[in-house]
Amino acid sequence: MHQNGEISVRDRSAPYKGGMFAAYPGDVVFSKMGARDGAIGVLQQDIARAVVTSEFPVFAPAPDRLDGAFARLALRTGGVLAALGARASGSGRKRVSPEAFADLRVPLPPLPRQRAIAAAHRAAMSRAADMEREADEIEARAMVEFEAALGFAPPAPLPDRPVFVASFKDLDRWSHEGILRRAVEGAGTVTSPYPIVRLRDVIRDFVVGWSPKCLNRPAEENEWGILKLSAITSDRFDPKQTKALPEKIRPRESLAVKPGDVLIARGSGVTRLVGAATFVSKVSSPKIMICDLIFRAIFPKKNKIDPQFLVAILTTTNLRDQIENKRTGAAPMMQKITKSALISLQIPLPSMKEQIAMRANLDGARATASDLRHRAREARIAARANFEAAVYTMEDDSEISGS
Repeated sequence: MHQNGEISVRDRSAPYKGGMFAAYPGDVVFSKMGARDGAIGVLQQDIARAVVTSEFPVFAPAPDRLDGAFARLALRTGGVLAALGARASGSGRKRVSPEAFADLRVPLPPLPRQRAIAAAHRAAMSRAADMEREADEIEARAMVEFEAALGFAPPAPLPDRPVFVASFKDLDRWSHEGILRRAVEGAGTVTSPYPIVRLRDVIRDFVVGWSPKCLNRPAEENEWGILKLSAITSDRFDPKQTKALPEKIRPRESLAVKPGDVLIARGSGVTRLVGAATFVSKVSSPKIMICDLIFRAIFPKKNKIDPQFLVAILTTTNLRDQIENKRTGAAPMMQKITKSALISLQIPLPSMKEQIAMRANLDGARATASDLRHRAREARIAARANFEAAVYTMEDDSEISGS
């Protein structure tokens, strides 16, 4: 039972101790410990028969009075969760008893109205999901076009017959397709109509940061702090991901993050985040320094590469393959890419004018996708608000108690 109301089947071979209780599609099930946080759901139709422990009370709704889809939403509104929080009891982690749950009183519109309210919410959420899918497609298409503009060949079809690629003892990347593709295509091969250069030809240096022992809180305004790795491994640079530097430690001002910086993750426990790069368009404080798991690119005075183009090209499939093949360590432990490995990466180098045009096209698509995702988030919020308004602002509603 998850906090979003979803119910999943546990993969367990060992028998449980104690009594087990049957649950069927349409039954309301909640977690005694998690109900206050939204762990309340309706068993879905694809789980024909289920058994639960005593930690998950089961209620069978009256089908002629309560619609399952409506119940799943109504039982997770803010008012219901607050009421459950007030009813939780016990020492240690408090629980909601079946009796306390059955004592809840929630609005109960007529059954046709319940179905209409649930359908409206479902339609709104479906529209939000469509916007998110469209955003994903726009970004994926833009990246394909960006790679094509660079002259990167599209991925070759993988063979549909057995091909020996590696022994299990040699595997450090648990991706069947990734290993097969490297075996078939070869790793690190760069072909392009543009000149192929190594990063050392366009980057003067990569400077590594510093990680002194910091306070276990974010840096406040006008306080020195150290960037956390998470500041550069999300979709955008997040200057709020910091740890405060103790006053007794003298800052290294040369490591302060500046607008225009290109920051690259030197290490991570997640393979896809090793070598993740971000461009710093602006900073919220001049007193934030990079940590020792972050490289900063130092460009020569006569720059041959647009910083934002560099960030974009480091996200391409070809460069990701090069990075992952040059990294040290294996998942799930800390993996790193060294400076020498990073500066040896091969990239195609169009003219500065072409770089800026390619990057602008990619940025435009990403901005469109970001706007769609923002609208999807707003639509989800509005759908929830509209559901609660439809339920709690109706006149002459009856109420349900322990149905």
